Formats: sequence, structure tokens, C-alpha cells
Amino acid sequence: MYSIGIDLGGTAIKAGVVDELGNIVIKDKVPTKSERGYEAVIADMADLCKRLLGEANIDEKNVSRIGVGCPGTPDKTNGILIYNNNLGMRNVNIRKELQKYFNLPVYIDNDANVAALAESVCGASKNTSCSVTITLGTGVGSGVVIDNRVYSGFNFAAAELGHHTLVMDGEACTCGRNGCYEAYASATALISQTKRAALLNKDSLIWKACNNNLDNISARTPFEAERMGDKVAKDVCDTYIKYVGEGLVNIINIFQPQVIAIGGGVCNEGERLLNPLKEYIEKYKYTREETPASTLVIAQMGNDAGIVGAAMLVE
Repeated sequence: MYSIGIDLGGTAIKAGVVDELGNIVIKDKVPTKSERGYEAVIADMADLCKRLLGEANIDEKNVSRIGVGCPGTPDKTNGILIYNNNLGMRNVNIRKELQKYFNLPVYIDNDANVAALAESVCGASKNTSCSVTITLGTGVGSGVVIDNRVYSGFNFAAAELGHHTLVMDGEACTCGRNGCYEAYASATALISQTKRAALLNKDSLIWKACNNNLDNISARTPFEAERMGDKVAKDVCDTYIKYVGEGLVNIINIFQPQVIAIGGGVCNEGERLLNPLKEYIEKYKYTREETPASTLVIAQMGNDAGIVGAAMLVE
């Protein structure tokens, strides 16, 4: 049997047909265009899935379910997306709407949760009983998987780890609070930290790395400038890694996962990011004198995590 996974994002709807081992048989994407309203978006989701089944020559009777990963807060029991700020959806019954097109069970969950599920089933956290996945992107996405099930709390809104306080009364966060982990450890935060350092240090090689245009700064820029030998950039990178590490220590102290998988474009820095994070965790975690210990790894599923994880959702 196969399942269908849908990764509903603000820019694109990605979907794929997935086999029982988590392999994607076929996948594609279409623009979301959420301004048209949820009915049009869900109709496009259904059309994309039907097209993929046709191109793969797979009959709907050989599909066991459809899973949808979406940003925001889901009511997993009833298949309703309660709230989402990027798509403009409020209390949308995704299950009911998709079942207008398919006679199949439909499950939904938060996009970060389905990514964590994908990592735990066939990615970096495979064969573990407890794992956490953290994505360092525009924000800080997170998901906790315990005994092969996503931990969601009683109201399906748990594990927003990007919004635990890292610095009391610190940087403003998009959630309305100050000092959140996301405000220091996201790629967006790193970009802001790099711009600030460049403005304070006009002779820094950060300027060369961004071609003298601060709008060109990305999460890669400080690492590029550091490789040029720039001390200011090195300080930015070291401070950012400390922020990320401090949050990871908190997460380990709370959950004691077998594996923490971190993803996002900044993780392309590989050992420059991973090695000092491991050292920081080892130095400051509460269980530093105990074994076995949590393992920090780079997430493996990449852009396919949303599709695969969604396809693996069950009641």
C-alpha cells in the first residue's frame, strides 16, 4: 500500500506518493496562492495528488491514507487547521474538504511535527524511542517524537521549542514575547546579528562577503567572512553557536532524547557548527556525568521531510 503526503506551505504545495518504507515514488509541487481562499488551495492539493497517482499509475484503492503537514495549530482529532498566520486560514476542516475529492482517511499535523516524524522513521533519528528535531530557518521549528508518535500535548500545540525564553527581556520575537530561542537561534536572527556587526565594524570582511550590500547577507555570510580570516565574523559565528547550544542544552535537560537532529540551511556549515555545539552541550547539560548521552546530528530528510512525515501520519 501507498500513502500520500502533502506539505502545505506559504509559497508552495508539495505532495508525494510514498511507499510503506518511506520512499517517495513520485512528487511535485504547485504554487499555494493562499490569497485565493482555502477552497481553491485545497482543490489544488487534490488535483496535484490525483495527477501524481495518475502519472505513477497507482489506483486510489492502493492508497491507505492522506497526511497533511501545515504551519499553525491543528486539531488532529477532527482534521481542522485551527489557526495559521501565513496562510490566513482559521478553523478550516482540511479533512472534510479533501474528502470531497478522495474516499480516504485524512490526517493533519503541524509541519515541524511531521518533519520530526520523518526523521524518526527513516532519517537521522531512525530506530530511537525518543527524538527531537529542530529546524533553524526563518524561525525555529521543532518536533518531539516519543515511541514513534508525535508529542502534541492535550491541545495539539505542544513542543513550540523556539518559544522558550533564552534571554529574559531580550530580543523581540514575532510571537509577541521577548527573548525567545527563535529570536537568537533562527537563520533570521543570525542575519540580523551579522548586519549589526557589519554596521559597527566598517572594516569587517562581512562587507566584502555581501558585496557591500547588507541586503545580500544570508546565514552563510558570517561563515564565509570567517573563512576569509575576519575576526568580527568569527565572533558572530561563535556567539550564534552559543545561543543555539544554550537552547539545545535546555531541550536535552527537559526531554533527554536519544537523538537531537538539527536542520535548516545553516547546517550546511557541517562540522564548523556541529563540533562546537557538541562541546557546548557536553560542558553544560545537567547529565554531563551520565551515560548513555543524547546524540546531536544533522537532519537527513531535507526538503522531503514534510512529504514523508505527512504520509506517515496516523490516528
